[in-house]
Amino acid sequence: MYLTFLGTCAGAPSLQRNVTSIALSFSPKGETWLFDCGEATQHQFMRTELKPGRLEKIFITHLHGDHIFGLPGILTSRSMSSIATPLTIYGPKGLKTFIDTALTVSGSWVDFPLEIIEVEPGIIEENDEFRVIAQPLNHVIPCFGYRIEQRDRPGRLDERRLKDDNIPAGAWLQQLKKGKNIRLPDGRDVMAERYLGPSKKGKVVTILGDTAPCDNAVVLAMHADILVHEATLEAAMAEKANGRGHSTTAQAASIAQQAQVGKLIATHFSSRYRQQDMPRLLAECRTEFANTELAYDFMVVNL
Repeated sequence: MYLTFLGTCAGAPSLQRNVTSIALSFSPKGETWLFDCGEATQHQFMRTELKPGRLEKIFITHLHGDHIFGLPGILTSRSMSSIATPLTIYGPKGLKTFIDTALTVSGSWVDFPLEIIEVEPGIIEENDEFRVIAQPLNHVIPCFGYRIEQRDRPGRLDERRLKDDNIPAGAWLQQLKKGKNIRLPDGRDVMAERYLGPSKKGKVVTILGDTAPCDNAVVLAMHADILVHEATLEAAMAEKANGRGHSTTAQAASIAQQAQVGKLIATHFSSRYRQQDMPRLLAECRTEFANTELAYDFMVVNL
C-alpha cells in the first residue's frame, strides 16, 4: 500500500503546493483510491506513476472548493480518454448535486458507470479485503474522516510441506493462499491451515478532512498505522484555527498521541507558510508526537 500526496496546501494553492488530494494505491501501479480532489488534481496525477484507468474510488471529506473543484475535470478527462471502468464517489450530502450541476451546465458527460454515494456515519464500504468507516468531524460545514482497515492476510504457503504431502501445483493453490480449504481432483481434502504460515496483520490508515480537535478524530485514528491529519496553522494560532474548523500543528500531534498511532503525517498547511517555515512547524508537532512527518506534494509513503 502506498500513499501519494498530490496536494498539501489549505484553501488556495501556493507556488510550492497544490490544494488537497491524497491517493491510496495497493501496488505501485495498481488499484487507486483518491481522497479529496482539489483544483488541478488531474495535473498532479499525471506527474506521478498513478494510472487514471486504475482509479476506482474517490472519497470526498467535505464540499469546500479546495477539496472538490478538481472533480469535474477528472471525470470528463476520464471519459475523453475512453476509460470505461466503473468509478464510485463517496462524500457528504450535496455531492451528487455538485457533480450533476457541473456536468449539466458545462454540457459535459461521462461514458463510464458512475455511482455517487452520499454517506452516513458508519461502515460505508466493505469487502473481503477492506472496510471503510466514515465519521463526522468538527468543521464549519459537514465533513467526514475516513478509516481504512485492511483485513488480516493469510501467511505464506509452506512449499516444502506441500511437496512433502504430494500436493500438486494448480489453480487450487490460490485458494489455499486465501485460507480456503480445497478438494483435489484425486478426492483428497486439503486444510489450508496446515500449509499457511502466521497471518499478516492488516494495515489501518486514517485520513481526516478539515477539523478542529474532536472526539471522532481520536476514534477514527485509534491504533492506526498512519494518521493523516490537517495542521492548517501554527500552535500559537489555535483560536483562529479552531474558530474556522481547523487544527494547529500541536493539536494534530495531540490527536496522534491520544490515538496511539504509529505515525502522524501532517498536511493541509496554510499558504502563508513557505519551505523555510516547515522545520518550525515540524518541531511543534514533534513536541507532542515524535513520529511525525510533514507532507509535501508528490511525497510517497510506503505502508
